[in-house]
Amino acid sequence: MAPNGLGGIIPMGQDRPMAVSLYAYTCGYITLPSAFLLTKTRGWLTVPVPAYLIVHPKGKVLFDSGMHMITQTDPVSYLGEDGAKANQIAFKPGEEIAARLQAMAIDPASVTHLVNSHLHYDHAGGNAQIPNADVLIQADEWSHALAQPDNDVAYHRTDFDTGQRVRRLTGEHDIFGDGTVTCIPTPGHTPGHQSLRVKAERGEFVLCGDACYLRQSLENLHLPGIVHDRDKALRSLQWFQQMQTANHRLMFGHDPQFWTTIPQGPNRLG
Repeated sequence: MAPNGLGGIIPMGQDRPMAVSLYAYTCGYITLPSAFLLTKTRGWLTVPVPAYLIVHPKGKVLFDSGMHMITQTDPVSYLGEDGAKANQIAFKPGEEIAARLQAMAIDPASVTHLVNSHLHYDHAGGNAQIPNADVLIQADEWSHALAQPDNDVAYHRTDFDTGQRVRRLTGEHDIFGDGTVTCIPTPGHTPGHQSLRVKAERGEFVLCGDACYLRQSLENLHLPGIVHDRDKALRSLQWFQQMQTANHRLMFGHDPQFWTTIPQGPNRLG
């Protein structure tokens, strides 16, 4: 069994469904200190902001929603002056999640489930663009986010408290009851971070979110400089290693080199 109460390993190809498709999107970029992502490193790193769409016969699932559209024009009013200096945003019209979906002739209102890995501004800022989805979030993450002050740089209540129905999860959650799309707790980066395991037609994937920023994070078990619980973060990385050994393809959260190799929607990833 994996640590942190994480989901067990499903062997590659076992009862794989043939009707689940996976798409990836880049929804802008952020330039930030490298030490935020890899402790004790120097310099700056420009990283992509990803989101994913899973198309299942019973519904459409979005994993993370990118940034709030106000950051395209006025990031200082949103992040504060110091926050905007440490999180330099490059986010153009047409890169927001609703536009990414519409470019594939998908109505954002048709998305049935929105899974937030966690509620930081670059993962939940587009939630309001997906108006009819149930929001699936770990209960620990929801409580933690609501407890943050109004001027917190990472958490913005206007991102995630948007009127959609919120389903607060405790532990693993099989969205469709068939093992194809499963929320897996991967805490450490935040108290209630979760990743998504997807059994798609073209393989089995783990969408890591910020529990594993970079390939280097995994290969060297190199933790970020900003982390809520280092022990839990390390156990989450160790679980990703197990999943990789079991032939699951890991989708690293913000790895710029890795993301140059990833097909963007409307091209299928999985």
